[in-house]
Amino acid sequence: MNEGLFLRALLAFLALPGIVAFLVPLMVLRGPDDTWRTFQPAGSLALVPGLVLLFLCVREFYVAGKGTLAPWEPPRHLVVSGPYRFSRNPMYVAVLLVMTGWALGFWSRALAIYAATFAVVFHLRVIIAEEPFLAATHGDAWRAYKARVPRWFGPTRS
Repeated sequence: MNEGLFLRALLAFLALPGIVAFLVPLMVLRGPDDTWRTFQPAGSLALVPGLVLLFLCVREFYVAGKGTLAPWEPPRHLVVSGPYRFSRNPMYVAVLLVMTGWALGFWSRALAIYAATFAVVFHLRVIIAEEPFLAATHGDAWRAYKARVPRWFGPTRS
């Protein structure tokens, strides 16, 4: 195991989805008197699958891709295994599930708006930055993968 890569992957996880999907939502939930709302079990229906999917995605980037989820150290190999067999962007789906789980669990309009805003941000990032980078980096392998696996979930679309 490459310990340096593992530590960088862990730091990238803590810095990126850790801040967006955990730190900010928890800061939003904190009441003015430093109290916390009660988490409703319905939120677990999105939160738990999101956490599992996020772990699987980060693992695939590290094991199959030999890189991290950080844009400054992306996987060296095109990751098409694990959850990436069903979606080209399952990590974003996972983060959105976690954020939706927080919004539902705490019945928070602010967190629902936060999650919806990031859904748009993620979509634009994928189209504007990530897909052109993958096309330039992985060429024909990317085009073949793109043709058979949908961007999000469902039928394949470009």
